[in-house]
Amino acid sequence: METKDYLKDIQDIKQMMAQSSQFISLSGLSGILAGLYAFGGAIAVNFLIDNHHTKYITLESTTFKLIIAVALAVLVLSLITAYLLTVKKAKKVGEKVWNPSSRRLLINFCIPLFTGGILCLLLLRHGIYGLIAPISLIFYGLACVNASKYTLRDVRYLGITEIILGLIAVEFSGYGLYVWILGFGICHIIYGAVMHYKYDRN
Repeated sequence: METKDYLKDIQDIKQMMAQSSQFISLSGLSGILAGLYAFGGAIAVNFLIDNHHTKYITLESTTFKLIIAVALAVLVLSLITAYLLTVKKAKKVGEKVWNPSSRRLLINFCIPLFTGGILCLLLLRHGIYGLIAPISLIFYGLACVNASKYTLRDVRYLGITEIILGLIAVEFSGYGLYVWILGFGICHIIYGAVMHYKYDRN
């Protein structure tokens, strides 16, 4: 009887230590909405490309500036949604949004993400457009894998999936936009739905 009690105590301690080192208030619904935003953005970008009047889209063109505006709008909407829903969930489970675990999560997520973002800007500057979609998928995937140590493990699987899709997009560069939709759109919706089913319903 005493042995069972000791084992239970050890399990409880391990669980408490895991919870104190992980930020568990990520919202599955925010993943679904981010995927829908990505779908909307991709449709808008495809429309802009189809209605561009010249063969090439230059950095100085109105079309390119509108594409960047759409991408920023998707990013901002996704970040605001994630923040608001995370705050709501954190209050529900009694967890502080800004704590040592969330700080570690944010730092480890941002380092690969910002690196990939800077690399994409450099590629744009040098006119290498075909690698933008693959690079964004790969570095976003690396960011998820890197941050997964400080949050729910499901984020790791999302990251690995994004990396694989990014590598596929390199091989089939002519289909970069479609793979980008698959990675940031469909994968986010599936991931968000799984997270919502596993963690948010209760």
